[in-house]
Amino acid sequence: MRKILGLSAFYHDAAAALVVDGEIIAAAQEERFSRRKNDDRFPSQAIAWCLREAGLTEADLDAVVFYDKPILKFVRSVETWLTVAPRGARSFVQALPQWVGGRLNIVGTVREELPGLSNSCPVLFTTHHQAHAASAFYPSPFDEAAILTVDGVGEYATTTIARGHGNAIELLQELRFPHSLGLLYSAFTAYCGFHVNSGEYKLMGLAPYGEPIYADRIRDQLLDLKADGSFRLNLDFFSFMEGESMIHPRFHDLFGGHPRHPSEPIETRHLNVARSIQTVTEEILLRLARQARAVTGARDLCMAGGVALNCVANGLILREKIFDRLWIQPAAGDAGAALGAALAAWYQPPEGAPPTRRPQSPDSMKGGALGPGIIDDDVESMLRESGAVVHRLDDASLVPTVVQLLADQKVVGWVQGRMEFGPRALGNRSILGDARSPRMQSVMNLKIKFRESFRPFAPLVLLERTADYFDLTQPSPYMLIVAPVRPELRHPPSSGAAGLDRVHHPHSTIPAVTHVDYSARIQTVDSQTHPLLHRLLTGFEKVTGCAVLVNTSFNIRGEPIICTPSDAYRCFLKTEMDALVVGHCLLLRADQPRQVVEGADRVRVEELEPAPTRIGDGPKLREQPSEWRKFVAVWVAAASLLLYFLHRRHPSTFSSWPYLQGILLAILGVGMLRPRWFRQPYRAVTIATYHVGKPISQVVLRLFFWVVLTPFGWILRAGGHAPLPLRRDPAAPTYWGTPPAPRGLHRPA
Repeated sequence: MRKILGLSAFYHDAAAALVVDGEIIAAAQEERFSRRKNDDRFPSQAIAWCLREAGLTEADLDAVVFYDKPILKFVRSVETWLTVAPRGARSFVQALPQWVGGRLNIVGTVREELPGLSNSCPVLFTTHHQAHAASAFYPSPFDEAAILTVDGVGEYATTTIARGHGNAIELLQELRFPHSLGLLYSAFTAYCGFHVNSGEYKLMGLAPYGEPIYADRIRDQLLDLKADGSFRLNLDFFSFMEGESMIHPRFHDLFGGHPRHPSEPIETRHLNVARSIQTVTEEILLRLARQARAVTGARDLCMAGGVALNCVANGLILREKIFDRLWIQPAAGDAGAALGAALAAWYQPPEGAPPTRRPQSPDSMKGGALGPGIIDDDVESMLRESGAVVHRLDDASLVPTVVQLLADQKVVGWVQGRMEFGPRALGNRSILGDARSPRMQSVMNLKIKFRESFRPFAPLVLLERTADYFDLTQPSPYMLIVAPVRPELRHPPSSGAAGLDRVHHPHSTIPAVTHVDYSARIQTVDSQTHPLLHRLLTGFEKVTGCAVLVNTSFNIRGEPIICTPSDAYRCFLKTEMDALVVGHCLLLRADQPRQVVEGADRVRVEELEPAPTRIGDGPKLREQPSEWRKFVAVWVAAASLLLYFLHRRHPSTFSSWPYLQGILLAILGVGMLRPRWFRQPYRAVTIATYHVGKPISQVVLRLFFWVVLTPFGWILRAGGHAPLPLRRDPAAPTYWGTPPAPRGLHRPA
């Protein structure tokens, strides 16, 4: 039995995934445990849970695989600084300590964080897009497929086309940094006032309210786009290489004004900008899909990478019938790359013959339910100890009771089974509502989720009834495909309503899940993968005649999706949710003690989305007895040496030196036996040292940047040897390049 742990960390969406003999056993994002949205820190809690779920210890692991090659990524960062110097000094000063502080030494970090790892357990590496490609192909139901991965940037690649066959993946073509569709979309995300790496889906939801009046401007001014989907950006309009911001002031002028601050109202200009970049993104992805079909000859397509979460474009690829079938990794971002790294190590081991791959139907992701589960008895005990009024339902009454609540247009928190892996709640950590209700979207957005009113909700629909509601030709179990609502269900557009005002007009007979352009981000539910959810939808249809429910993730704005029943209970109390169902336990808001509800930590909307924090914002405190002992030993040794030299130089003044040494030895002994007593001194000294040393190191690094890197960069550029490809060539037929031959999929660096 071979047990492989895959990891992603240090950029965004840190995660861990455990694969045992090719089977996906567990996978989870660190944010679900730390409650810090998009947590990028080393996924210690996610790892610990994965091992507990499988009944393993660190010593049982046969390999740990990291999802990219940090040395290559560091070299690309250095080349970026050489390309933009003397600009980019602030980025250099901020980033270099993070690289030196641990990002370059992933092997050391892994062994330090997992002290029980055996010496024989290797720490291996994939490249970033190899991990994405593996996450897309290996869990898919296809024996052969084209693989398209699109994101911001890995080591160098930003877009890749690969061919998957059996247990092998062959990378065929790539586009390289700084020319990135993911970074282009993120630049517009920032311009419209949303957070990069977390607000792109808001931009996608905003797009249907506008018109693509800037699309030609984007094509003509910002891109050189070829017929085969390859492109290069006009970097005169962007600043992401310098690290100061995503966009240059020229970008502001091109689109008629300064970037929107998150607190400012959304103007018609922002609606049109969102629609324009969405239109151009769809056009590029269609060309990329056609190129993937042309170079691979495959009839099916697998996708991953952050841009694969653009479900509007995914639906367009499907409707254009470029491929027969489309499968998208539900955790398409960096979290899913942890799973891809583990699967790559299983199917392409560094030693021995690769195992045979047998694709499963519908796939091997287990419906995305790869996280922690719940136990009814434990849930009930926790809730009652918290002062909740709990109704314990049996199997026969669970579904009918919840169906009636939903039919009465109540908003129901629904927590069942194992938590989902990836950014979507797929019916296990969800908030459900009646899709027929014209007021459900505004109620959920403003009173439950505390988020922008324009954002649409996704429908849950019985798989066998999908065609009655939507123009969709294949299952969409992971909410990653947008399709039109059927014409006969649509209401005519409201005369006189424009822009965001259109959100208040019911657009179909299922208005709570119909966007202003008559589209919906669909999740199909089958009885095999989600039997309880299928029963709930079936029961709802029998009572109401409608086989569709609203499904949104169980969280409020700025927080991760809930993980545990206690997370669910806290969120329930914070919001105006009508009911909470955890396993077989039902809580009705009307039944809860007044002091419990009023005493809950109520939501303050203005504090829901704090500015994101990054690794390196403070000193790294290792809260472990071994660190406290080391702290005591170092300071006792330093004090002893100081006293010794003072005694040698001034023997009469320091005649009590032996007694002082005895006191220091006593302190050392106490530190070895009671290290926790020195926790606060350790924290105070570490923090003080960090804040004293930080400004000094910044000055030194800035001098190095200006005195060494800047002249070197000038020399390279003057000699026509710019480290990165910047120039656009309108006469060139393509910008596709051939990926470098891998020097072994898992070789460190």
